[in-house]
Amino acid sequence: MARIALIDYGAGNIRSAERALMQAGGDVVVTDDPAIIANAERIVLPGQGAFDDCMAGLRSRAGLIEALNDKVLKHGAPFLGICVGMQLLAEIGLEHGEHNGLGWIGGVCRALEVGPTNRRPHMGWNEVAPTRAHPVFDGLAPTRHCYFAHSYILDPPAAARAATTEYGETFASAVARDNIVGVQFHPEKSQQAGLDLLARFIAWSP
Repeated sequence: MARIALIDYGAGNIRSAERALMQAGGDVVVTDDPAIIANAERIVLPGQGAFDDCMAGLRSRAGLIEALNDKVLKHGAPFLGICVGMQLLAEIGLEHGEHNGLGWIGGVCRALEVGPTNRRPHMGWNEVAPTRAHPVFDGLAPTRHCYFAHSYILDPPAAARAATTEYGETFASAVARDNIVGVQFHPEKSQQAGLDLLARFIAWSP
């Protein structure tokens, strides 16, 4: 089984994500320890709450961001960001002011547009439609429903967009670049579709 470091920084649905990853075949350790991260095979960054609070949580753990940068960017460990964990891949987040993100994907995290037929937060099941082939997301094709709970979205560079969802606007519900993938929805709450995606992430060799 793949040894997965599930990052605990006080801002994620850790236990649900841990259970889902284990059910999908992963050997999971919940951690914020840079030494454990350095020895993991792959990294999962969950997240819920506000962008600035989540970045503050990462910064508050000594050496955590440095360990993630080293493991993911330098050594190429497969990485999955979930919900706010995907949003943190932005260069800038605009929730409660302007805040720096990790910048691994780039783009801006901004509020989801609202209109007469939709409101924030976007909660519940919605279609996820892959926009290009990718080993982690291919099982979602042509469309599959996943569970969302969010008010903000990542506007990524066009080349990083991997799937879209319609809710008042067409937004990126998944991103991918090199060894990094992210999903705006919650695989751990998306029943079989989510477990299938997690299993593909665990088997993925970028």
